[in-house]
Amino acid sequence: MTTQKIAIGLIAIALFVGSLTAHAADYSVGYEAYQRGDYATALRIMREHAEQGEAKAQSVLGFMYDNGQGVAQDYAAAVRWYRKAAEQGNIDAQTNLGVMYHEGQGVTRNFVLAHMWLNLAAAKGQKLAREARDLLIEEMTPAQIAEAQKLAREWKPKGK
Repeated sequence: MTTQKIAIGLIAIALFVGSLTAHAADYSVGYEAYQRGDYATALRIMREHAEQGEAKAQSVLGFMYDNGQGVAQDYAAAVRWYRKAAEQGNIDAQTNLGVMYHEGQGVTRNFVLAHMWLNLAAAKGQKLAREARDLLIEEMTPAQIAEAQKLAREWKPKGK
């Protein structure tokens, strides 16, 4: 075998292995793109992973719609993506979904559901969720709080 054929073979192998690694690393590549403000790349990668049911990507995609990053701001779309991730137990999505219910953004304002989602995330150690839940309690009746706590106790993540 000539040196040229060996070099071409090695390049082909490197490209093949590289494509496997790139596919496996898509989420992290997408998240890195998001962090550096390359929202077009992040959106493409996050959407692909979100549509495959990956909760982390669904949460990031929800955040992008919530804040108009790489897409037109769309609270209803943000809520849809947050809900998909929250239902799988993603605490960032649970926190953001709770805030959306509290503010009435993309959904009808609902303190009970806001408290439930915030309480679920707070129970897993999410400090911002705990703080938001504790502020929300000041706006709720004792009956609403009791109902929200009951919903949180009975909640089970989807697919688990």
